[in-house]
Amino acid sequence: MADLSSFPVTRRWKPARPDVIQLYSLPTPNGVKVSIMLEETGLPYEAHLVDIMKDENKTEEFVSFNPNAKIPALIDPDGPGGRPLGLFESGAILVYLADKTGKFMPPDPAQRYETLAWLFFQMASIGPMFGQVGFFHKFAGSAYEDKRPLQRYVDETKRLLAVLEARLSKRDWLMEDYSIADIATLGWVRNLITFYGARDLVDYDRFKAVDAWLSRCLARPAVQRGLQIPARLAT
Repeated sequence: MADLSSFPVTRRWKPARPDVIQLYSLPTPNGVKVSIMLEETGLPYEAHLVDIMKDENKTEEFVSFNPNAKIPALIDPDGPGGRPLGLFESGAILVYLADKTGKFMPPDPAQRYETLAWLFFQMASIGPMFGQVGFFHKFAGSAYEDKRPLQRYVDETKRLLAVLEARLSKRDWLMEDYSIADIATLGWVRNLITFYGARDLVDYDRFKAVDAWLSRCLARPAVQRGLQIPARLAT
């Protein structure tokens, strides 16, 4: 049985199956990247809900594991060399799981780097910009009298959607085949038009190729499962 005692996070979220991957997450756009990837690859794992509304991500146990105090995070008891590996940052986790399984990452080196470029595009641009739209449109930012910040992020979100639209206008996926680039991006596009309620705000319906791509992503059973993991607590 794997010994995970060196990770204080396992004392707060005790593993029932320490020999499988331990996922610490919440079904947010960043969180579902990893749960979807785990469902897609079929790797055995145990999901632990980290309730950010209760600041569980800021507890000593969690911060000792991820000093940035963000979900998702992961422990693989069978990491490189057979030793346990702890990882945070959703993009790094996706790359690790793709390399571990040989899935959802092109084997060709040039295609691999192009996939990473689209992954980093999501991490550096789509996530931060779409998240700001959510803040200024749905949450506390909506009360700000100065609407220039919202407009700035709306304009940038439209620009980013146009980048996706151009990429997807003649292809089904961001790369030749479904990959970690799609897995990283789909949750943010979905959240933009559902949870954030910004469909009309960003003129989403004019991005036909993006919407068709999102429908293809959401049609995948593993995506549907991953979007609900870890299960949220009843309120």
